Amino acid sequence: MNTETQPPSPRERFYRRERRSVPAARAFAREALVGWGARGRVDDVVLCVSELATNALLHGVPPGRGFLLRLLPCGDGVRVEVHDSGGGVPAAPLDPDGADEGGRGLLLVSELADKWGVTEREPGKVVWFECVVPAD
Repeated sequence: MNTETQPPSPRERFYRRERRSVPAARAFAREALVGWGARGRVDDVVLCVSELATNALLHGVPPGRGFLLRLLPCGDGVRVEVHDSGGGVPAAPLDPDGADEGGRGLLLVSELADKWGVTEREPGKVVWFECVVPAD
């Protein structure tokens, strides 16, 4: 992304524990990236947002709670964070060809993103990724 003038402002939105939150998070991320002038890799970022939002809803958000999606410009790209209040540390499967169905979304994130990881917070965790995102 081109940040030669003034860097874009971080964007964030809170989503409740409900099915429509995942498509809403995808739309929010796409809107933010396009508004920042990003064009390349937008689909990769949006797909990773979808995977992390889905994981948050399925594994990280207790009933009555939600998750925070934060997009932060960083260098020539974006850092995306999904904050939830659930326990545990998500991990990509060790054997992607194995029978274990869990973690496939994180495997996809690990392939598409330039970096990703998990940071503890109280309560819960932040699952994040970074991608270089070319501008126009």
